[in-house]
Amino acid sequence: MKNSERLETARKTCLPGNKRNHIIQAVQYLDERLRALDEEKEELRKYQQLDKQRKSLEYTIYDKELHDTREELEQVEVERTKASEESTKMYDRVEKAQDEYRSLYESLTELTKELQTMNKEKETVEARKTEAIKKKTKLELDENDFKERIAGNIQSKNDALEQLGMVEREIQDSLKELEAINPLYESHVDKEKQTTKRIMEMDKKLNILYQKQGHATQFSNKATRDKWLRKEIKDLKPVLDSNIVQEQKLQNEIFGLNADLKERDAHIKNHGVAITELESHISKSHEQFNIKKRERDEEHRKRKEKWGEESQLSSEIDKFKTELERAKKNLDHAIPGDVRRGLSSIKRICSEHKINGVFGPLVELVDCEEKFFTAVEVTAGNSLFHVVVENDNISTEIIKHLSSRKGGRVTFIPLNRVIAPHVNYPQSSDAVPLLRRLKFDSRFALAFGQVFGRKVVCQDLNVATRVAKSDGLDRITLEGDQVNRKGGMTGGFYDHRRSKLRFMNTIIQNTKSIDTKGKVLADVRRQLQDILFQNLNTQLVTEQQRLEADWTHRKLQVEQLKQEIANATKQKHAIHKSLEQKEKSLGDVRTQMEQLRSSMAMKKAEMATEVVDQLTPEEREELSRLNPEIKDLKDKLIALRQIGLRETRKAELETNLSTNLKRRINELHATISSIEDEPSSSGLETQELDDAKLLVEEVTNELESLCRSIDEKTKQVKRFKDEKAKLKTLQDDCETKVQGSNKKVEELFSLRNTLLAKQKENRKKIMGLGPLSSEAFDTCRMLHGCGEQLQQFSHVNKKALDQYVNFTEQREELHKRKAELDAGDEILDQQKDESIERTYKMVARNFGEICNAPTDRDHDEKDDGCGEAHTEGRVEKYDGVKVKTIVALALIFAIQKCDPAPFYLFDEIDAALDTQYRTAVGNMIRGLADDSVSTQFITTTFRPELVKVADKIYGVSYENRASTVQVISNDQALNFIQNDHSHNT
Repeated sequence: MKNSERLETARKTCLPGNKRNHIIQAVQYLDERLRALDEEKEELRKYQQLDKQRKSLEYTIYDKELHDTREELEQVEVERTKASEESTKMYDRVEKAQDEYRSLYESLTELTKELQTMNKEKETVEARKTEAIKKKTKLELDENDFKERIAGNIQSKNDALEQLGMVEREIQDSLKELEAINPLYESHVDKEKQTTKRIMEMDKKLNILYQKQGHATQFSNKATRDKWLRKEIKDLKPVLDSNIVQEQKLQNEIFGLNADLKERDAHIKNHGVAITELESHISKSHEQFNIKKRERDEEHRKRKEKWGEESQLSSEIDKFKTELERAKKNLDHAIPGDVRRGLSSIKRICSEHKINGVFGPLVELVDCEEKFFTAVEVTAGNSLFHVVVENDNISTEIIKHLSSRKGGRVTFIPLNRVIAPHVNYPQSSDAVPLLRRLKFDSRFALAFGQVFGRKVVCQDLNVATRVAKSDGLDRITLEGDQVNRKGGMTGGFYDHRRSKLRFMNTIIQNTKSIDTKGKVLADVRRQLQDILFQNLNTQLVTEQQRLEADWTHRKLQVEQLKQEIANATKQKHAIHKSLEQKEKSLGDVRTQMEQLRSSMAMKKAEMATEVVDQLTPEEREELSRLNPEIKDLKDKLIALRQIGLRETRKAELETNLSTNLKRRINELHATISSIEDEPSSSGLETQELDDAKLLVEEVTNELESLCRSIDEKTKQVKRFKDEKAKLKTLQDDCETKVQGSNKKVEELFSLRNTLLAKQKENRKKIMGLGPLSSEAFDTCRMLHGCGEQLQQFSHVNKKALDQYVNFTEQREELHKRKAELDAGDEILDQQKDESIERTYKMVARNFGEICNAPTDRDHDEKDDGCGEAHTEGRVEKYDGVKVKTIVALALIFAIQKCDPAPFYLFDEIDAALDTQYRTAVGNMIRGLADDSVSTQFITTTFRPELVKVADKIYGVSYENRASTVQVISNDQALNFIQNDHSHNT
């Protein structure tokens, strides 16, 4: 049996006797007091008269003190309100400074990141600029070489133009000289032909006359002469036939040369038309090349704009994502942990099990003006995170999954089970229903009505207090102070920076912004991908290269055609010259043929005449006349041939024109044309140089813009750091002032409490004066005298009357209790005897059972000694130190089995026992510890037997004047005991 129960039983046993004695003593005391009070009645009457007067005077004083205390309270309240307002203002300034400080810190962090990004971008742009400058420099060197070549070509062109002018002037002079020589030459040729013809005719006549004169001496007869003439005619006939063939041949050659001339003219004309067409095509190719260049520049500009838009949108989205993650983290910190886990689990459960009809927590479904955030959060509390579902079946299914997963705690609002309260809202401008200021889907009206239906927003706490009881609705201010319909007020400071609705609003807005910007970014990337996929820039470059190759090829064709025209013109001049030679040869052949025909005709005519010895007078006269005429004609012919030097000059001029001047002018024209066409051959190089210059300019502008932005950001960072330091100083000053204000408020509050206590004490004193007469409000002049008179009755019991009544009531009550206690004494005595006898029997039985258990060797002996034998015999049998220890342990274990304690603490109980007893004790402790009634045994030992049955072993070591306790294993404990025994032995 526990000590507490034994004490309680003893207390109950002794209680009636004690109470009876107390009651008797109290009754005796009351009787004595009543007798004394009867003797004090006269003194009490006088005392009451003076006490009445004293009360009147004290009332006057207490009332004045109460009035003064009220005035001081009002003054303290004013000062406290002022100090509180000042503290609130200071706290608002601190809060504002903290918000600004936090905002500056975030802006500073963002600016630092942007500055780092800009510096990296600056390095990239500088590298791009270096590469662009290198490329531009190389292209400029190529351009300078090209310009030098162009300048040389211009000089060459000027020289060629100058030479061309000289050659053209020389050609003009030669042509003028030819124009002047040609008529004279033709007239001279005609004269020379006529003179030659007359000479030939005269020679013919003269030869005929001579032959006729000679034939007369040469031939004796006509037959001989005719034979000779026939022979001459016969000899002349082959020559004539040869000349005829030669004439025909020359005619054919002249015809062929004329045909070649026509062919060369047609060839030159066709080539001229082809050159015109090619030059027109080259001009169109140049125009298309410039168009493609403009299109390429426009395409490059569009692509660059898209890249800029993509970079800007990506930066904005990253910024929104950072703010979104920060808002989510802040909202998670504001939500209870198990609720947060529950909301996360719901999303996974709905996704995995395809559960529809889950609309989300209220905080995600509501929207309102920011000024109502505090009122909404205070009203709803954790209800903001209650999840709205379509029906209770869905919530039941989700709860099953939540329970199986241990996924947190969630409260559901099934729309089919919600019953919103019907509320008649007051028609007042000072009170606005909170539900009407919320924006939500009409499907969730019942859920929001259940949470916010009975809340009305008031302008301030005074208005809320005034109208709270009028319509049975709860009132709340914008600051979160509440007044319930029973008049109770709750409220205080609310940290607006931890607003859940503000976090959720930030999450929703940033999510919308991310979605919107993401769509725009996707569209921009799609457009950029289309641009890159179309590869229009490469196509334009390829088209430009094709156009350049086309006009280069056509230029080569033009040069080739011009060369062919020059060759055709040269051939034409050669044909002209050959034609002139052929026509001259044809004329000579024809003249020779006429001479041969005339000679043959004369010979035939002579054959028709007779041979005469002498010439007729007419013939002689003609003979004498012909010789001088022939001589004159020959002299004239010689003179004409001397004049024929002009023919040589004409030939020289024509030769110079055809072989030198015209060829030279063609060469100069070709040189000038090649020089004029050469700049266009470097179109791509020029475009590359323009692109490189444009790239350098763009990169330079970009680098300058970046440097300006970096300078601005650096200045902004410095400004933010300065503002941050100022805000930190202001925050420290404001916090110091807030602490001072709070200290002052505490002092005023302490003073207010003191005054309130004083006021309460004064009121208590006034109330303690009891009922007063009208004279109590006149004056307090008699207070001192009354006090002196009351000194005479200082020995009077001032509460005698009250005590008399009280004592009388107590005496009657005590008499009743005494009778009740007398009736219960017998019952308590009987229960006490039974309890003691039952306890002794249980201990004796347990002691006998335990005595039979220690060792097997003494089993029979202990049965004889501990069974039904007398107690004295048992004590004598277990005499000795070891046996006393066993008996003490058996008694403890017997009591433990009768009334188990939570734990037992043994200190080396096995020190005096043998091994067999230590083993038995260990087994006993082990068995008792394993019983259904859990009891803990704590023992210290240096023996292995208790160690072997222990559940947990602690080793105590002493080192550096300090003891250390730590858990050790069974093997470590046995090794320690063994080493200790070895050391002791």
